[in-house]
This record gives sequence, C-alpha cells and structure tokens, in this order.
Amino acid sequence: MSRIGRLPIEIPAGVDIKVDGSEVVVKGSKGELSLEIPSPIEVKVEDGTVTVSRPNDERESRSLHGLIRTLIFNNIIGVTKGYQKELEVVGTGYRVVAKGSNLEFALGFSHPVNVEAPAGITFAVEGQNKVTITGIDKQLVGETAAKIRKIRPPEPYKGKGIRYAGEHVRRKAGKAGK
Repeated sequence: MSRIGRLPIEIPAGVDIKVDGSEVVVKGSKGELSLEIPSPIEVKVEDGTVTVSRPNDERESRSLHGLIRTLIFNNIIGVTKGYQKELEVVGTGYRVVAKGSNLEFALGFSHPVNVEAPAGITFAVEGQNKVTITGIDKQLVGETAAKIRKIRPPEPYKGKGIRYAGEHVRRKAGKAGK
C-alpha cells in the first residue's frame, strides 16, 4: 500500500470539495481548481476528510495512488494559501520591469524580452532584479517560473542570468592565463 496514498486529507475550514464522477473540484477563498481522476482510482469525501483508494495492486494503480492524493492535497493548499516562486535577475545591466500584468526583461539581448502572464498567474517586481510569481495552481506557477528562467539561465563563469531565489550556481574557473 502506498504510504502517501493511504493517508487521509483533512479538509480545512472554508474549503469545499465535490467529487463528480471522475472529476474532483476544490473551491476555496482564493479560487477553484479541478482535477481529472484516472479510472482505477477512487476518491471519497466523508466526515471532513478525503480518502483516495485503489481497487487492486496493479502497477498502474499503485503509481497513480499516491500521485492523485498529492495532487488533491496541492489543490487544497492552492485554494487556501496559494503558491509562489521567486526569481532573481543577476548581471550588469540585467533588469526586469512590470508592464501592466506582463514583464519586460533586459537581459543583454539586442531587444527586450516580454513575458505575458498566463491566466491565474500574477507577477510582482521588487526593485529591478526580483520577480515573484504567485498563483493557486502549483504546477502552473512552477512551469511559468521555469519558462522565465529558460530565457537566460545562469551561466557558470560569471553567474549571470535568471535564477531561482536561493539557487546556488556552481562556478567554473575561466581560461588559465600564461
């Protein structure tokens, strides 16, 4: 039995969970998220808890059991507290500016790079080199942060680029002089 999958999920106050066939809808103070449940997995809501069960011990059922429980738990956290990722822009002349709900990066290219906010995601800029990405969907927040980081990932020689807050960039020695 999956150690994570068998744990019941406590439903906090202010969160409403509905199971409609193969779809689980989680509503909270910050919004609403839905999750499609694959066929062998069963989700039940009773007595203020959510339980996820599987009918058999086949490989597919075992692999989905803990995953579905974790995804439901992430949705509950998302609609109550939300998720956020912080990025830092490091480098001489590198900066970020908020243009409405979008971002404009100056990263040493010949042109500024514009990033549009997906639905459900908000950007906050602190100074000229810090960006905070917030939203209720953990997967969408992480994916948006990864796409922004991909524009100019930190390089190992000078450490310039876009990095996650607190990320350690392993540095390399440059050319050895004569």
